[in-house]
Amino acid sequence: MHCLSLAETAKADGIDFYQYLVKLMPNLPIHQQPQSLNKYMPWSKNIQATCAK
Repeated sequence: MHCLSLAETAKADGIDFYQYLVKLMPNLPIHQQPQSLNKYMPWSKNIQATCAK
C-alpha cells in the first residue's frame, strides 16, 4: 500500500494521519532496530534505484 493511499484512507475514516503515524511508528520493528530505517530514507541506494523519477 502506498503512503498516499494510506493517508487518504485515514482521512476518509476521520483519522488524523500525523497522529496515526505518531501512534504507528513506535510499534514498528524499525523502532527496535533504528539502523534498519536507513534503507528506507530517500537517499538510500535502494530507494533511489526503485523510486527515482
